[in-house]
Amino acid sequence: MSQVVKEALFVHGEGGRVLQGALQANVLGVAVTAVSFEALASDPTGILGGVGHVVVAGELAQVKTMLSLASELGIGVGILPLKGQKALRDVYRLPGEQAAQIELALRATPDLIDQIICNGERVMLKVVMGRLPIVDASLSRSRLRMVWRGIKGLFGLKLVGLRVTTAAGRLVQTAACGCSIVQRYGRRGQRLLLRGDSLTDGKVSVLVVAPMSAFSYLQSFLSLLSGRTSRDNVPTALGYIHSEGVTITSDVPLPVTIDGVPSTNTSLVCEVRRAAVRVNVGPGVAELDATPSEAEEWVDVGNLPAGKELRKAEGQHIPLFAYASEERFRDLFTALREDARISGTYIVLMVLSSLLATVGLFLNSASVVIGAMVLAPLMAPIMSLSMGLVRRDDPLVFRSLRKIVVGIAIALGSAALFSLLITHKPVTPEMNARLNPSLLDLAVAILAGVAGAYTKSFKEILQSLAGVAIAVALVPPLAVAGIGLGRADPVFFSQAFLLFLTNLIGIAVAATLSFRVLGYSPVVRNRRGLSLVIVMLLGVSVPLFFSYRHIVGTEAMESNWRLERFLV
Repeated sequence: MSQVVKEALFVHGEGGRVLQGALQANVLGVAVTAVSFEALASDPTGILGGVGHVVVAGELAQVKTMLSLASELGIGVGILPLKGQKALRDVYRLPGEQAAQIELALRATPDLIDQIICNGERVMLKVVMGRLPIVDASLSRSRLRMVWRGIKGLFGLKLVGLRVTTAAGRLVQTAACGCSIVQRYGRRGQRLLLRGDSLTDGKVSVLVVAPMSAFSYLQSFLSLLSGRTSRDNVPTALGYIHSEGVTITSDVPLPVTIDGVPSTNTSLVCEVRRAAVRVNVGPGVAELDATPSEAEEWVDVGNLPAGKELRKAEGQHIPLFAYASEERFRDLFTALREDARISGTYIVLMVLSSLLATVGLFLNSASVVIGAMVLAPLMAPIMSLSMGLVRRDDPLVFRSLRKIVVGIAIALGSAALFSLLITHKPVTPEMNARLNPSLLDLAVAILAGVAGAYTKSFKEILQSLAGVAIAVALVPPLAVAGIGLGRADPVFFSQAFLLFLTNLIGIAVAATLSFRVLGYSPVVRNRRGLSLVIVMLLGVSVPLFFSYRHIVGTEAMESNWRLERFLV
């Protein structure tokens, strides 16, 4: 048991009066005298004169008043949190059980902690400037309620010009929807800071929130809550500043809330008073603060809007999905434009993959057909076509379409010629598998389109594009259609070519919408082109639906035949 004081003064508000009996009846032998805040207000110096330790229980504003008086008079303070003061208990690591709270509050060795002063007002929990859905509820609500409140608060969120000057004189100029300023987060909110915060390091932590879209805002905070962030992995919508003080100004006045109470508007000046007050805090805080902190300030604002993005973002409401600038995604756009260009390599690979698929189909060899899928280069121009539709890049769309058409012609011609040259023309199970497309094939194409757009967008998973090509199988249906031409069988050709069109259109539509969600354009710009593709998608869905219904009916009939007995 820790050493406790011999006597203490209990200063309580209306809500803290119920704790008087338990405190005065403590088993530690401490003599406790009670006084209300109303009585204290009449003569604070006279009542507190000669007092060495105070225990306080009341509303947050009353606790802050007591801390201010204790700081001036050099008095140690113990805090008894009220029932609804979860955030206060969390930040100072106060125990949950009343007996443990009383023992901690009467401890004789309070810790010297810093105090944040913002615009002349003492801060105990946090300062919120502007509109910050999720952040303004992070210390008092459950994760589910916090996310739900954040989603509702995203509508109408606007970025304004913001300038943050640190104590070392560094200027950060950006566009943001607001900032969160704290001295220390509690256990539930600690992941919102990307480095250890402390009550004794003489610094204030500023979280600058500058989402380029509602989607990126939610994505950033969900990643924080999941614990997948680190100092080297800052979420895209956030910037972090750790300094001895900050001055924040904005182009338009932003509301400022200090400890949940509306206070002033920007500008905002925050400073840290070192070792300002002696408070009995939980042991977890003392252990955390025992780690030495770096003397220099830390500023990580690489993800915040700057340069052209800053001029574009200032004064704008954030969209549902972000706009990917040419500068940020130059490598991807360059690669997609290269994928839309017809080259000798593309022609050779199309011929080889088509012939390989045709041979595999005649041999009824699934492994050979899979090899043809991997070799086929048709997936790349479809991704280029989708990006062209998203960004209304007409040259990219036309080049991609031309490359796709050339690939189709090569595949059909190669398979038809090979079919004409051989005398034995069996219809194998591998061919039959591609003659009855249904809605399930369309579902595969849509999923493959989403996966293709996603893998194309991130270099670290680009090798997965081959797996996407295997899943969707573009060349084998074309090879079967070419065999149908060689056999002069229109039904054979049309059924297989319908499967290819299903794959092509499903991938294009899904990839276009996926690129849109991933933030490569604020809207789908080439709406006429996309509308045409969607109409074609609906057109192929009709025969696919009837084919699927026929398959289901056939399966049901075969199932009934196994149960029924017939007399001939």
